[in-house]
Amino acid sequence: MIAQWAVESAWGTKPVGHANYFGIKKADRHTKCCTVTTHEIINGKPVVENLEFADYDSLEDSCRDFAWLITCGAPYHTAWARYQQDHDLQALITAVAHLYATDPAYARLVSAIARQSNVVQAIAEATSPVVVHRAV
Repeated sequence: MIAQWAVESAWGTKPVGHANYFGIKKADRHTKCCTVTTHEIINGKPVVENLEFADYDSLEDSCRDFAWLITCGAPYHTAWARYQQDHDLQALITAVAHLYATDPAYARLVSAIARQSNVVQAIAEATSPVVVHRAV
């Protein structure tokens, strides 16, 4: 999630619309949207398109929808189910990337960010048990 957030929003500095930090395109479940000019790669060629993207009220709403999309939304739920069994992050990134983005280098970029020491350390700290020190 952190790696895709970094790629899609330039480390949180450029969300799509008000608060779409993951470049999620508009779907029937979205009540807000915005049209954005994007640079896609279609059949190996760069193409400029005007596409509708979901818009959110907050970073939290954007994260919640992204988490739902990757874990439950078609066509990603199969890749997520496989990840739940094998915990192979690279396989998850690869499976999601070729459907999520048109850039053939997307998986490589997301993977590189996911392996950065600062990202790995932040995730480890966020998922480790909290130790409470009490004064005696």
